[in-house]
Amino acid sequence: MDHSVWHDRIKALLPEHYFGNINQFLDQVYSSGTVYPPREKVFAALEKTALENVKVVILGQDPYHGPGQAQGLSFSVPDSIPAPPSLQNILKELAEDVGVKQGHDLTSWAEQGVLLLNACLTVPAGQANGHAGQIWEPFTDAVIKVVNSLDQPVVYILWGVYARKKKVLINNPKHLIIESAHPSPLSAYRGFFGSKPFSQANAFLKQAGKEEIDWRR
Repeated sequence: MDHSVWHDRIKALLPEHYFGNINQFLDQVYSSGTVYPPREKVFAALEKTALENVKVVILGQDPYHGPGQAQGLSFSVPDSIPAPPSLQNILKELAEDVGVKQGHDLTSWAEQGVLLLNACLTVPAGQANGHAGQIWEPFTDAVIKVVNSLDQPVVYILWGVYARKKKVLINNPKHLIIESAHPSPLSAYRGFFGSKPFSQANAFLKQAGKEEIDWRR
């Protein structure tokens, strides 16, 4: 991602040495065990969604930690791998809200301007949140701040307690925050189901004169 607009805008918010620290961290963890996603996909969210194209941010906590699942995009899993429970619930709500999406790979959302950002960009195999608090949060907080500073209206979809804590980074009156319980089976029935985030996001984009997201693509 060193050639992108993202890089320059994020770098301006972090200490000079920070990107070097990230590279050292990646060298260390990928050489000492199995880490997800594959190293070349760590920054996939920023590579698939250009800064000037961001319309929606869906914030996750960290990548899936099973073989073949993580793609560097929050909540997304390749169609060749079964959808984990949270993703299944996202698709259930999507079907109720705007219609059925065939397949559960969310890359098409990223290509339409949905930034699928995890707060941590790596995870050790089988250890949920295994890299939490080590390197990533200042970086991904900077990503949120960069998007917050945009002139164009953006929808932030914050699911669950962890994502909702990031509201303090979003204070641009042009933006919309949609928040609810997490789609995990543990909490989906406490306000995620029936929250209609997808149609809400599109209504806001339409009102702002922006092209809506085709969530079923």
